[in-house]
Amino acid sequence: MIKFIAKSTLIVTSLFYTPSFATTILPVTTTNNTKEINASVIKTGADNYEKYLPLLKDKKVGIVTNQTGILSDKTHVVDFLIEKKINLQTIFAPEHGFRGTADAGEHIVDGKDPKTGLSIISLYGDNKKPKAAQLAEIDIMIFDLQDVGARFYTYISSLHYVMEACAENNVPLLILDRPNPNGSIVDGPLLEKEFTSFVGMHPIPLLHGMTIGEYAQMVNGEKWLKDGAQCKLTVIPCTDYNRKMEYSLLAKPSPNLPNDQSINLYASLCLFEGTNVSMGRGTETQFQIYGSPFLKNTTFSFTPKPNFGAKDPLYNGKECFGEDLTKYPKLKQLELKWLIKAYQNTSDKTKFFNAFFTKLAGTKKLQQQIESGVSETEIRKTWQKDLEAFKKMRTKYLIYK
Repeated sequence: MIKFIAKSTLIVTSLFYTPSFATTILPVTTTNNTKEINASVIKTGADNYEKYLPLLKDKKVGIVTNQTGILSDKTHVVDFLIEKKINLQTIFAPEHGFRGTADAGEHIVDGKDPKTGLSIISLYGDNKKPKAAQLAEIDIMIFDLQDVGARFYTYISSLHYVMEACAENNVPLLILDRPNPNGSIVDGPLLEKEFTSFVGMHPIPLLHGMTIGEYAQMVNGEKWLKDGAQCKLTVIPCTDYNRKMEYSLLAKPSPNLPNDQSINLYASLCLFEGTNVSMGRGTETQFQIYGSPFLKNTTFSFTPKPNFGAKDPLYNGKECFGEDLTKYPKLKQLELKWLIKAYQNTSDKTKFFNAFFTKLAGTKKLQQQIESGVSETEIRKTWQKDLEAFKKMRTKYLIYK
């Protein structure tokens, strides 16, 4: 649920940047004039249906969505569109599937939604980009996914490929925007081009501080699609939202992000995916704890076991020693101290990092710095020039104050 109070006055009343390319952003509106706005009044793009339903009338519609594509009353956007007699043709599903129950990296096959009978096409695995034949009967594509603001969270990678396919096949893209729960944080090393992958598509920091709609504008505006293509983009913005608001998601964005704490810690702890340390997959506190059998001098331990988010978790059935962060204060930056501490306390440091770490970090430098004993303060200084350049470029595409 949405449950917090905004910590600053909402002053956005209209869009302050209009791109020169083919992008439409409907006006950002404010319905509450009080100095402090209760975050429960936020309306997501999906809830602003009076703005997008007319755009779908008499059109054959495709949609990229999953369990996060819901309205404030918990009605799924697919069910809502069918109720409104919109001619939905196909559902396209990202990593974790349409219902959001698949493990990270799990192969997902195409199928049918048992409730609506609509075809579901997986955009994860071998078919990350919709094919021309899959778009042939679609007049307009909707994109409605809840992002968490981290470069390696693959929903923005799916966004890239959907935008590219829409540009190549002349299919307009309609984005139903949602708040970024880490929207006030811009931090971490920028991706270096040679380390481009599905967990890092573009030269942005680990925490980019943008909504899906803002990020799509950046992809279009910076011409990051193949051959510099641009898609015809329309963004339905959130109402009564600014990026400093505390925002609790309406649904789990993926199986191993069960609550606000995990979402806030996600970017910092996900770097452990490139090491021999578990970040709690196979427990009930995923991305809120970390540990391994090789860490010493700790008072906290856990034992991963198969569960709804991990069928075969790292260190299945083995006791792991580490740290409990379930009550840790809310982060306002990317935190490296746990990664550095775990490396220093691992018995065999030659086995700490694996090849995936560089893809997650987007650079070789971070691993080299940790191995060389560089302090977190000094590591952070090496990001600053790139971060300032990114923030300057980013202002062109921001929709919300």
